[in-house]
Amino acid sequence: MDKRRGLYIQTMRALMGISTAAVCALVVFLIGYVLWRGLPNLSWELLTTKRSYLTGNIGILPDILNTVYIVIATLVVVLPLGVGAAIYLTEYARNRRLVAAIECAAETLSGIPSIIYGLVGMLVFCQFCSLGTSLMAGALTLVMMNLPTVMRTTQESLKTVPQAYREGAFGLGAGQWRVIRTVVLPGCVDGVITGCILSVGRILGESAALLFTAGVAHAMNGFFAGLQSSGATLTVALYMYAKEEGEFGVAFAIAAILMVLTVLINLSATLVGNYFQRRRSQ
Repeated sequence: MDKRRGLYIQTMRALMGISTAAVCALVVFLIGYVLWRGLPNLSWELLTTKRSYLTGNIGILPDILNTVYIVIATLVVVLPLGVGAAIYLTEYARNRRLVAAIECAAETLSGIPSIIYGLVGMLVFCQFCSLGTSLMAGALTLVMMNLPTVMRTTQESLKTVPQAYREGAFGLGAGQWRVIRTVVLPGCVDGVITGCILSVGRILGESAALLFTAGVAHAMNGFFAGLQSSGATLTVALYMYAKEEGEFGVAFAIAAILMVLTVLINLSATLVGNYFQRRRSQ
């Protein structure tokens, strides 16, 4: 019996080791291949110029600016909504069934394919709200997509604040909103920042929903003018250059930029979480 058990444990360890090695090899191969194909095609001219069909010049500066615009517009809307909803559900709501229903709805929204969000955004924001194909319509669509992420991460972080902190503040005569503002929120700021960083990562990697709502124009505009007009983000531009125009060198260059940004975002989320955990433990 002991020999069989020992053989079983060794077999499972070997299988887990093989699985871990396969996953790590796949990740390293994917990152390495994208960087190997993309970095040689990066140039200062590519990053600082715009597309010109007359001269044949290809530049992705408008796509970079459109990505920055849509990230800012999305975060400006989704952060107050997500954090406010999490505070209400955790601190104010007394109907547990309602809270459970909203949490279930948020989990369901997290699993909906992005192409469906794009279809809904096109019908609601582009047509019904008369925003047309624009970055603002794309940003509002991304708000729907990222709202469950921000709400759930903030909500889970709020639950980690000890109840004794709230009771102590109430005992000193503070009102509920003052307790939330001065005691609860400072104790869960790591969850808010983590949700914000994860939302930025999802915004940078989204393309299907933006094809329906934000458009594919490589136009360079100011912030407010850009939000009202059609524009391609980096992911949409990658799709257009690779699928529609066959410019795989430019597509891999954009992929390398997105890969580096994704790694930096995930690293930032990890570092921020560790920093606030150490600060809380002190």
